[in-house]
Parts: sequence; structure tokens; C-alpha cells
Amino acid sequence: MDRPYLFYELTNSICATCFRKVEAKVLIEGDLVYLQKWCPEHGRQKVLISTDAAYYRRCREFLKPGQMPKKFNTPIRYGCPYDCGLCPDHEQHSCLTLIEITDGCNLTCPICYSDSGPHRNASHKSLEQVEFLLDCCVRNEGEPDVVQISGGEPTIHPQFFEILDAARGRPIKHLMVNTNGVRIAGDAEFTRRLATYMPGFELYLQFDSVRPEPQRVLRGADLTDVRRRALDRLNEHDISTTLVVTLQKGLNDDQIGEILEFAVQQPCVRGVTFQPIQDAGRTQGFNPATDRLTLGEVRQQILRQSSLFAERDLIPVPCHPDCLCMGYSLKTAAGVVPLTGLLDPQALLGAEGSTIMYEQSHALRNELFRLFSTAASPVSSAASLAQLLCCLPNIPIPDALHYNNVFRVLIVQFLDAHSMDIRSVKRTCVHIVHPDGRIIPFDTYNLFYRDGREGLIERWKEPAVNLVPLEC
Repeated sequence: MDRPYLFYELTNSICATCFRKVEAKVLIEGDLVYLQKWCPEHGRQKVLISTDAAYYRRCREFLKPGQMPKKFNTPIRYGCPYDCGLCPDHEQHSCLTLIEITDGCNLTCPICYSDSGPHRNASHKSLEQVEFLLDCCVRNEGEPDVVQISGGEPTIHPQFFEILDAARGRPIKHLMVNTNGVRIAGDAEFTRRLATYMPGFELYLQFDSVRPEPQRVLRGADLTDVRRRALDRLNEHDISTTLVVTLQKGLNDDQIGEILEFAVQQPCVRGVTFQPIQDAGRTQGFNPATDRLTLGEVRQQILRQSSLFAERDLIPVPCHPDCLCMGYSLKTAAGVVPLTGLLDPQALLGAEGSTIMYEQSHALRNELFRLFSTAASPVSSAASLAQLLCCLPNIPIPDALHYNNVFRVLIVQFLDAHSMDIRSVKRTCVHIVHPDGRIIPFDTYNLFYRDGREGLIERWKEPAVNLVPLEC
């Protein structure tokens, strides 16, 4: 008698209750993919990790050799995920590094991975401490691809612009600020000053819905007016902005199409990032058994709810295909033109580096030139293909088109104690700088490296017989 599933592979995970490292089977049942694990203390746990088995398998076609940082920070002593820092066993450098400059915030969101709020407003890092964290990024990366200034709410920091100046004084290719938009909506001069950091500067603006109720559930207040006033100011100054949407199943996942349609109408918006809730930090009213979303579900919802992208246009990001999915398009007067599906995937796999901002990729540029040179049909005329080049900096393009025409959609799924796959977390490329200088994956940082939580995993730290040095 056959088992009612396909045993796809074996990996390691952690018990969602005690964080013990355990074996886990990846099981495929029809279109669904599950992670089934067993803890000696807490028994069997079965977690849905994808609703699209075909896409889950396709992610393996997008694997490429990982890019190493210039420096590792911790030795291999206990094994992943207990050695974070980065250790020599981690497979990927930092595509995007977060620096948290405060734990304080001007909101108290029921959902907050960093558990920030007004009750922690006194906990701003000093400029000296922040400069140390910036230097840690440069130490590891040389020229970091993307550094995101985050919090809490970074715009409430009393030395906010001094921090931006400090970042600008270092060889960081692209600087982001993660914000809820409250300060921007209420302070015209603040927004005007932000614009002076363009180009190479972007805002990562919290934007969970165009409707009031999801905002009340996720943010504790209806912020519709705040978001619109913030975007009015950002549009006025043409400050590059990505809308970041925290998704909860059954709450706002039916509004993905509305959000995309709204976003493409905003001149300053360069894209939308969809992030299913990671069960970490403050998760009031969130039930992981019923409210979790997988990357596969979000991708399917984009395709169902929006005509902006076809199935071929939303592809795995090679640096971490399990947890990152992207689609690029071009905003034109005639509408939105999908771009990613026109590319040979090998162009991305052959890139000289790893980054989740592929408009900076020489491989993407070269592939577009190849596409341009082979266009022969009336439909694929030289003029229409030239429009595709506008999303890439430093390339001659028609005067009517600009880098502002790029529109990027990214799905980012952070692993939590339920979905943790050690095979996958080794590839994660979104990292946070710990106050002591370690560079730690976002996924594990929020679970047991934030705010002194390392005690949660102390009992599972069993030293290996042979410690692997940093030079490995």
C-alpha cells in the first residue's frame, strides 16, 4: 500500500515549542508541501510550507553558488542555527543588512517582529553605536549592496539625519529607511530634507491595506489618511519608495490586487514587497495554525488578483529561491509591461554577484541587450525593447523614459519556528547587525537572538568535537 504523500527530501528544522534541532521530512501531497518534524519532548508537528508544489520544485532550478562575505564573525561550534554571526557554514553574504537605530516607535502595532513601541522610546542607540554597526556592515561586505536603517521607527531618532550622513560617508551602494510614514505625513520640512539623499536612497514604507480594518488589526489604528498624506509628500519630492505589505491570511490577502493597482498609480513608488507575518516578536491576535501564509500562496494570489504579471513573470530569486520571489515590470503611459518573463533565467543565475535588487545586475543588463539585438518581429520592435532599458541606471534611454518607470514586486517569506528549514536558512541573505557586531539572519535573529533571547537555545548548544575556525 502506497503512502498518501511523496517523500521529497530530508532536512533539519527546530521544534516550534522548545527550539530543539530535529529532523524534518518534506512531504508533497498533491499541490501542497508540508514540513513534518518530530521532537522527542513535543511529538510530531506538520506544517504547510507551500500551496504550489510545482513552484516549490522549480525553486531548485534557480540555485546558484552562494557569495561569501569578506569576513566571518563566529566559529562553527554548535551547528546551525545556534552559531549565527555569520559563521563559515552560512552559504550567503548579506544582500540586505538592517541596522536598528532605536527600539522606540510612535505606534504600538499588534504585529511587530521587533516588539517596539512608545514604551521603549528611551532606547535610542547613540551615533557612536550606529557608526560601529555601519562599520560592521562594511567590514563584512566591503561595499554593501543595500543597508536599511530600521527600528522601531527610525525617524523618531533625535540624530536621524546625522545617521544618514554617517551612512552616506561609507561605501554603501543603496541606502533604505524603513518607516511607518507618520513623521513624513506630518512634517513637510523633514520630507524635503529626505529628498536631498537621492539618488541611491529609498523609503521602505509600511502599507498594509487601502482599507481601514486590516490596519486596525495589524497597526492598532486606521492609518489610511496618514499613508495618503505621506505618499502625497513623497510624490511631490519624487523620493523612491517601496510599499511593504504585512500579510495575514484571511485579513488582507484578498487585497493584494488592490494594493498593486494603487501602487502603480503612485509616481514615487518603485515597487511593492509582500511579507507574510513571521511568528516572532509581538503577534497579538495571530494564530499560526490558521493565519500563516506561505510564499506560494502569496504568489498565487498575485496571479489571481492582478493582471500586472503572468505566471512566468514571478520567479525565484537565485540567492535564496525558497524565500524570495520577484517580478520586474515597466510603468509606461500605455500601462505596465512585465519584464522578468522575457529574460532567460540563466542570465540571473550567471550574475557576478547576489542581490535582491536586480536592476543593479550586469547580468540583467547584458540579457536585455541580447534581447534588444535579437528583436526582429514588428511586435518586438527596437523601440519597444528600448523601453525595457529604462529600469536600469547608467544606460542611454529615450528622453521620455526614466529609472522611475521601474516597478518591482518582491515576496519575502521569513522562516519562523514552524517553517524553519535549516537547509534554507543557510541561504538567507537578509541580515540584521547585532549590537555586539555579529551579522545574523533576520529569520533566526527575531526568534532567539533579539533582546537577550539566546537563553532560549542554551540547553541545545552541544559543542562539536572539532571547532571549525573562522578562516574556513
